[in-house]
Amino acid sequence: MEEINNIEVVPCNESKYLKPQRLHYSQNGTKKFWDFVQTHDVSVLIFNTTSHCFVLVKQFRPVYMNEWEKKKRLSSPSAETTEEEGADAAAPESKEEQSASEGDDGSSPWPPASTGVTYELCAGLVDKPDLSLEEIARQEVLEECGYDVPVSKLRKITSYSGVGISGAKQTMFYAEVSDDTRVSAGGGEPREGELIEVIKVPLHEAMTFAYNDSIPKTMGVIFGFIWFHNNMSPKYKISTNV
Repeated sequence: MEEINNIEVVPCNESKYLKPQRLHYSQNGTKKFWDFVQTHDVSVLIFNTTSHCFVLVKQFRPVYMNEWEKKKRLSSPSAETTEEEGADAAAPESKEEQSASEGDDGSSPWPPASTGVTYELCAGLVDKPDLSLEEIARQEVLEECGYDVPVSKLRKITSYSGVGISGAKQTMFYAEVSDDTRVSAGGGEPREGELIEVIKVPLHEAMTFAYNDSIPKTMGVIFGFIWFHNNMSPKYKISTNV
């Protein structure tokens, strides 16, 4: 999971997953434009009623580059660096440059891969027009986490939109599973390049987990745990440790 190497940053000229677009518009007589990436995906908050735990997925994500940029800034020359030198320092290094910038102890110039591993809800893109959102969500739960959940057992929580460069819409569902409904180990679809680890978070540790900012996680995890605490916890009569 955390053995990441041969890192190279290149321009993304085309993608099977993302479609960058530019919106032109006028606001109060002022012409503006907004660059965004339009996507639609589903996510599923999974609760195992056998072990009273949430089922999350853990995988390496490009948020890793935030730590890479941070390390570059900390290791760059002082503020007296020229603008040209600063631009060079911000650019990705070649393999030779990476090797040359290693410390005397042979340490890597890259941050530990663990800084790019995030905890997330089971989720997937809405890219099958012949399937309903519930059917896509069911497929994702089966592929990523190994549970067979009937469509009728999926409960819609809500839908919300992304901001910034994201024009994304996400629909979140809730699903209860049990050890009896687990039919495989999950782990995602290798043909699509997925490498997913299934993680369990005990119910009584959920809110501590959600507010621990040292654990990289998506907002969907935090919102999902809060939603469960407000709507489902009384049913199980177990504290979510708020």
